[in-house]
Amino acid sequence: MFDRIAGTYDGLNHGLSLNIDRSWRRKTVKLMPPAQHVLDVAIGTADLTIEMLRRGKAQQVTGLDLSDKMMAIGKAKCAKRKLNTTFVHGNAQEMPFADESFDGVTCAFGCRNFSDLDAGLREMYRVLKVGGQVTILEFSYPTNRVVRAIYDLYFTRVLPGIGRIVSRDKTAYTYLNRSVKSFCWGEAFVQRLHDAGFRNEHFTPLSLGIATIYTAIK
Repeated sequence: MFDRIAGTYDGLNHGLSLNIDRSWRRKTVKLMPPAQHVLDVAIGTADLTIEMLRRGKAQQVTGLDLSDKMMAIGKAKCAKRKLNTTFVHGNAQEMPFADESFDGVTCAFGCRNFSDLDAGLREMYRVLKVGGQVTILEFSYPTNRVVRAIYDLYFTRVLPGIGRIVSRDKTAYTYLNRSVKSFCWGEAFVQRLHDAGFRNEHFTPLSLGIATIYTAIK
């Protein structure tokens, strides 16, 4: 699915969110401690990677993803900016890296797509060095009833229609709404981090709960 929508992914993300997704990434990177080598899980088109390298929060980034076409766009963007990046095709639930390979681990809007969230979080824990931080940005579901009603209207009626017309994919932006509603967030996600072995877990809701940043330490 992500291979099919790769060409329109960035434009739709920025346009449909009114560029709020850019501010979410900036806030995510601000919560990262400086690190030498960071793993960006589900790197996609590399927007989070570019932001952390621009802000000096990483000296080198390795990106992991299953979508070659998404990574091809990310590679081109990083090459244009001459950023120190490596892209690896692989599954987040069975990462092709040795234990404690990275000083930091990030993931933006990727955990929701894991077929086994706990396996993915355990892998993040495994490849992270002791003392390193995992930083995760993910969609969540607003708790305020008014905000939730507006959110549901936009995500069930407006966004899928525009996404279908622009991307020419009938399922991708319907999947987005379904996956957000069925995914855990807030305290429930923090508990999954804790169960994977992480400690000092925190979460920061963004834009009235539409997205959330999670941080935790190994």
